[in-house]
Amino acid sequence: MSFLEIKEIKILKDFTFSLFVIILLSFPAYSDYSKPQIAGELKKWHKITITFNGPQTNEDHKDNPFLNYRLDVVFTHKSGKYIIPGFYAADGNAAYTSAKYGNKWKVRFTPDKEGKWEYKAFLFQGKDIAIEPFDSKSKPLASGSFSVITSDKSGPDFRAKGMLRYIGKRYLQFSETNEYFLKLGADSPENFLAYYEFDGTYDTDDEGNILKKGFLHKYNPHIIDFKPGNPTWKNGKGKEIIGALNYLSSKKVNSVYFIPYNIDGGDGKDIWPWTNHDQRLRFDCSKLDQWEIVFSHMDSLGLMMHIILQEEENSFGLDKGELGIQRKLYYREMIARFSHHLALVWNLGEENQNTTEQQKDFARYIRNLDPYNHPIVLHTYPDNQEKVYTPLLGFDCIEGASLQTTNTHNQTKIWIEKSGMKGRPWFVCLDENAGVKPDDIDFWHDEPRKEYLWPNLMAGGAGVEWYFGYDFPHNDLNCEDWRSRDHLWDLTRYAINFFQDYLPFWQMSSSDHLTSTKDALCFATPGYTYAIYLPDGGTTELDLENHKKEFTVNWYDPRKGGELLEGSIKTIKGPGRKTLGSAPYTHQKDWAVLVRFLKEN
Repeated sequence: MSFLEIKEIKILKDFTFSLFVIILLSFPAYSDYSKPQIAGELKKWHKITITFNGPQTNEDHKDNPFLNYRLDVVFTHKSGKYIIPGFYAADGNAAYTSAKYGNKWKVRFTPDKEGKWEYKAFLFQGKDIAIEPFDSKSKPLASGSFSVITSDKSGPDFRAKGMLRYIGKRYLQFSETNEYFLKLGADSPENFLAYYEFDGTYDTDDEGNILKKGFLHKYNPHIIDFKPGNPTWKNGKGKEIIGALNYLSSKKVNSVYFIPYNIDGGDGKDIWPWTNHDQRLRFDCSKLDQWEIVFSHMDSLGLMMHIILQEEENSFGLDKGELGIQRKLYYREMIARFSHHLALVWNLGEENQNTTEQQKDFARYIRNLDPYNHPIVLHTYPDNQEKVYTPLLGFDCIEGASLQTTNTHNQTKIWIEKSGMKGRPWFVCLDENAGVKPDDIDFWHDEPRKEYLWPNLMAGGAGVEWYFGYDFPHNDLNCEDWRSRDHLWDLTRYAINFFQDYLPFWQMSSSDHLTSTKDALCFATPGYTYAIYLPDGGTTELDLENHKKEFTVNWYDPRKGGELLEGSIKTIKGPGRKTLGSAPYTHQKDWAVLVRFLKEN
């Protein structure tokens, strides 16, 4: 008798109504298959990993363990259940051993409730079964239970805040703290994962040839940011990339934009999840486990994962742009291995060139498979926004626009307003702009600050990620030192702090018509709170309309941050237009003005 005993064969229909055969695997009594290993802190919002013993196989086995096997685990709580896709994990410790073979199968789960959780694991075998629907009527491979207690985390750690979710509004919200999220992100380098100490990572040319002297990131300047106790793999590998993330978190950056697939014509041609750059159906277990170490550290630092699933150049690299076997399996592996992370946004593609029908197919497939319903967005060219975004308005599997534009304020307003009119408001972020320069070339970053950052936020946008372009050192593909934009992170943080510390921004909306100065931007809850941004300084009048109330007037320095300051006028009283006076100093520089209803005692 072989180690596998075929118990049951069922004929089912797949999504396209073609027939396939499911072979449910179970195992003889003398084996150890019935003893799953549970790892991780059994706490709310913490990653719990369960490892199952399954068939002995390897990454290159003729019976593809990624495509022709499928692990699904059903987690049940008295409040509901999750169906979590699992994955083949080689020896279960591949990040440290670089193993390509073994009999370990894993699932990663993040519980959102305290109390008792029960699980049932199902392992199937059959041709292309990984991309077929879950069969809930089958006999489980294993089952068990565990109890979850409250998290002990605090600070920026996402485990203290809960899952970041789309709640039908123009800001994402953390489910534990109800805090609304404003993005302060790094858009570059987009090939962040092209790191020299990840297994199976190398550079290729336009023809797909391996470059012996190609470029890979080392992030050497950030070795000083590595801290004792931080995670590494394989006898201390990974210190530079972990240090780089530590640095970003120290600057209050809370998002990193990166691409896991940039071959098939992409810019860097140095990142893929597969066993080599020519493969599309077999995944590199050790590389992906090493990515997971980095991603888990991002969770602890409060860094959201903005995963760009493809580039413009490889929009048609998988299944010629269709939702076929390659793409379905790619999405499944990304979801199975990484969807448990608390703050994650799926981006269907940078400068995406797929058709609307294809985009909807991709988004719907991800939504049906991702158990946590992470937000899905799309990035496109500035000239394509009307064409690409309009057909997606109101579609129930798209939650936001990932803008590439220099017309930031108007474009942010347009897509907030248009999506709101369709009954499904988008969160709208500025994710690419004219490339920002290093501090030693442009220390004050006047253009990014005055034309991109504040205009997005003042329109009701959900924040920015900074793109470095290609014309300056530490650019979009070869950035090794995020300190090259150290002051840029400060200037961005000052803007985010103003919104988070002083404004009920989730209740406010763009109200530029209430100011008398042409370029002034106004964000308001009329009658209660007004924020005015003056990109060129000076002053303006604010129309209080028919509100017969008294308001305080304070000023905020976008170049220095800090506390609110008093200007030449301390209070104004409605109704009608009222001048706001002048700033406390440097009148010709940009300023933000905060006007708030002076509540009666």
